[in-house]
Amino acid sequence: MHIPDGYLSPATCAALYGGAAPFWYLALRRTRKLLLTRLVPMISVFAAFSFVLMMFNIPIPGGTTAHPLGVGIASIALGPWASILAISTALFIQAIFFGDGGVTALGANCFNMAIVGSLVAWLVYRALAGRSAITSSRRVVAAALGGYLAINGAALCAAIELGMQPHFFKSATGAPLYAPYPLGIAIPAIMIGHLTFAGLAELVVTGGVVAYLQRANPALLRFTAPGIQMPRADARQAAPIMGWRAARPLWTAVGLLMVLAPLGLLAAGKAWGEWGVHDFADPAARQQIARSSRNAVPPVAAPSGLERLARVWTAPFPGYSPSFVRSQAFGYILSALFGTGMIILLFILAGGIAQKLRPGLARAPANTEGG
Repeated sequence: MHIPDGYLSPATCAALYGGAAPFWYLALRRTRKLLLTRLVPMISVFAAFSFVLMMFNIPIPGGTTAHPLGVGIASIALGPWASILAISTALFIQAIFFGDGGVTALGANCFNMAIVGSLVAWLVYRALAGRSAITSSRRVVAAALGGYLAINGAALCAAIELGMQPHFFKSATGAPLYAPYPLGIAIPAIMIGHLTFAGLAELVVTGGVVAYLQRANPALLRFTAPGIQMPRADARQAAPIMGWRAARPLWTAVGLLMVLAPLGLLAAGKAWGEWGVHDFADPAARQQIARSSRNAVPPVAAPSGLERLARVWTAPFPGYSPSFVRSQAFGYILSALFGTGMIILLFILAGGIAQKLRPGLARAPANTEGG
């Protein structure tokens, strides 16, 4: 689902940067108080959770892969606006340092996964959970469905954006300039994997983490349940939700994911629509592309626009594989550590800048859903 450079036309990239910009602006305005509080560790940990979770590739029939996003639990725990910032930050680090998603397509990837994903998860969760108790099993079901629909909403947006390219952007000879497959191939190719394997993974992760938080720290679920009071017994047991110490159990889970991250390397093949320029000339890769695209033969060479834009940015650690590390598995773990460190650093810097610009906001109560 991470659209690389070259698969979207410059006009499409500009339009989706423009579409994402108002949401980023609103997210910054509505969460700026959080950046001045001890809730920064919570935003950082869910951004890191999403970053590492997206490294777990799942094999999809047809020879491609897909992965969960972690956007459902981020939106439910933090609220939609903080989730947009958290997931956008994870996607930014992935694109800049690891080449997972393009720099020109970053607006599109953030629009699909961070914005559409966060809003869908939040709306579904709020609608289905209703005014049920914080520890109700109904909230687990609502969260699971919210996560499932969030990843599929994001995937559908990506499929439409890719599938529109050959309809609107062609060379003088009629050859596609960017993504080569039309809507009729792009939508089923992407959605089949997300309606099944990746969607189910997101469903289990989102529902599972909410069930865990109901027992370990139910107060964290009150961000998206305003006005819902916890039973006295649960209120007494609720752990604090601020500070690095309060986030320690969640960081432990992220650390475990980092250690297990090399399992994501076991899935062979690339995600649909994330092929490199050289893949169009590689016989084995061409077979995989055709097999996952309803046996439609790919172009004999990478489309010219795709090849040109693919050179815009070269990530220092492409494929989460630092060149100075011989072991691919260790390189994967090292990349997860580096990416998480960069996420923490960015949020600490953002908090410091916000404190300098608006020192008075630190005394105001924080709210992840409102301004």
